[in-house]
Amino acid sequence: MVSSRHEAAHRIFQERPELLAPVFRILDVPLPKEAAVEVLTPDATEIRPLERRVDSVLRVDPPDGGGFLLAIEAQGRPDPDKAVSWAYYLAFLKAKHKRPALLLVVCQDKSTADWAAGPFRLGLDDWTALSVHPLVLGPGNVPVILDPEEAAQDLTLATFSALTHGSHRDAPAILKALARAMGTADPESVSYYSELLEIGLEGFPAKDTWRNEMSVGTYFPGRGTLIEETFLKGKAEGKAEGEAQGRAQGVLGVLEKRGITTPPETRDRITNCTDLGTLDRWFDRAFTVSTADALFTEDG
Repeated sequence: MVSSRHEAAHRIFQERPELLAPVFRILDVPLPKEAAVEVLTPDATEIRPLERRVDSVLRVDPPDGGGFLLAIEAQGRPDPDKAVSWAYYLAFLKAKHKRPALLLVVCQDKSTADWAAGPFRLGLDDWTALSVHPLVLGPGNVPVILDPEEAAQDLTLATFSALTHGSHRDAPAILKALARAMGTADPESVSYYSELLEIGLEGFPAKDTWRNEMSVGTYFPGRGTLIEETFLKGKAEGKAEGEAQGRAQGVLGVLEKRGITTPPETRDRITNCTDLGTLDRWFDRAFTVSTADALFTEDG
């Protein structure tokens, strides 16, 4: 079964392809400027009995031609069978799409990253018929970002860094810097990155650190994240008490999860509001405001 950490490690490339530019700089591999990136189906299947899947496949098309495919795999531990699978992925993608294919392996621990760098040679002991040379991202080459201002300049890279260094001794400091950086981001980005991190840090003590740092419907239904708990609670209460009251409870729930005190008069204003559009605005603001009354600053 695919783990939450596994999903988050490659899915961020699908949904935030702008991550490719800094990642390729980290790998010292030139990426054409202004290249268009398209997500392809990860299915690398020829016939049903030989089903194989790549986690993510991106097609990179520079404006002047010379495009390529990038197969992305999240790898949690060394696996001797992967060499054959990866060779198959690359050969199949090249044959199907008639363009070069590269393999990027994303790891969250250094030993797996060292193993994944290969090269993996297939053939006889004294004759290599095929050799696979993955590009690898892991704790050894992904930067540790501890400065909130630096994190705010590229939230996607900062989030990916936090995912990669989930077991690092500085993980709490990394997450604290990222939480502060998100104070300047739009509510949709805050929601997405916050939930992605909670999922990607599954199994690490850093997950609890992140839940304490940030509380922000949901991008990853069925995962039981803090965001989903708040959203579903408001939705359930909306059915029982009316849609407006349910949304009001959602606003109050986010403030409560973030440890923000709600004065009685502010609570009354929220719970007595019947305008769904206004409640939606307050819900979005609840993820970033520093006081409950700041919910209303833009409403006059």
